Amino acid sequence: MTSVSTDQIAATDADDAPLLETKKLSRHFRVGRGLSKQLLHAVDDVNLTIGRQEIVALAGESGSGKSTIARLLAGVYRPTSGEIYYQGRPMSSMGSRRDQLSYRGDVPMVFQDPFSSLNPAFRVSHGVLRSLKLHRRDLNRAQRLEEAERVIEAVGLSPAGDIMNRYPYELSGGQRQRIGFAQALAHKPKLILADEPVSMLDVSIRIGLLNLMAELRRSEGVSFLYITHDIASARYVADRLMIMYAGHIVESGPAESVLANPKHPYTDLLLGAVPDPRAPLTAAVEGDTGEPPKVIDPTPGCRFRWRCPLVVDKCHQVTPVLSRLGEDHDAACHVAEPDPGFPVS
Repeated sequence: MTSVSTDQIAATDADDAPLLETKKLSRHFRVGRGLSKQLLHAVDDVNLTIGRQEIVALAGESGSGKSTIARLLAGVYRPTSGEIYYQGRPMSSMGSRRDQLSYRGDVPMVFQDPFSSLNPAFRVSHGVLRSLKLHRRDLNRAQRLEEAERVIEAVGLSPAGDIMNRYPYELSGGQRQRIGFAQALAHKPKLILADEPVSMLDVSIRIGLLNLMAELRRSEGVSFLYITHDIASARYVADRLMIMYAGHIVESGPAESVLANPKHPYTDLLLGAVPDPRAPLTAAVEGDTGEPPKVIDPTPGCRFRWRCPLVVDKCHQVTPVLSRLGEDHDAACHVAEPDPGFPVS
């Protein structure tokens, strides 16, 4: 009989596990002055998974908690409660500097503002080579230079040698954001956290960055968590879509399924905010003037109830949880209806 080592079993379990997973992830912030004990519930009981070579979009309005999740996953914030698992291993067990450096190399972040994420005092080469020196210690100086040129070419900037010798002020916003992706790619990552990476760019060049994410997923084998308030771009690039409101995930599933057949009224609201170029100029614009609340010491109940056109008494008393209502399609809503013929437990 062939024996199987503990290390082999652990490796098999890691391969079978999602690339990254959270369970009941929460982050609360103390608000007020002095002895105040009020807590802002920025993220509450969030369960999400990201698979290998998958693009997952996390969408919602400003203030919904999206960027807080990104910072939790990046290790900038510590969870108030819950756990993050990376390749099956709890993040709380990564206590050594070596473990933390390895994780941050595997899960880097691309920031929203391409104009402040690069140091204006250094040439473009500085940030890329610094990432390589910190996270790819197996490479010598010549290999680091070669790899820097490769990742810059990989993000669509050429000739790489010319780009590396420029200062950030000599680049356009789109080029700067591509350098941000190059710096992340230099880590040889498995998952890139992209926090609103196209929101500050001209509409005409956003599509190029979205195409770049899809290309890097294919060519580099990297996954993405794409954080956005733009439903249209999420539909364009994402495999799966999660909708977030006031610290809760309120709907999730395959992107096309969620957007073609939304189950939660908040998803309907987001879709209603997308301009329709086919609508007549005289058509009335209907919208919601509210915004996600600052969830301070929340009471039970649906956090969308104050804006919801379908609210019922139960919405004020019981916090809904994500329930399966279709093929891989979940929603947290008391009045949401399952797909026809779909069994509901």
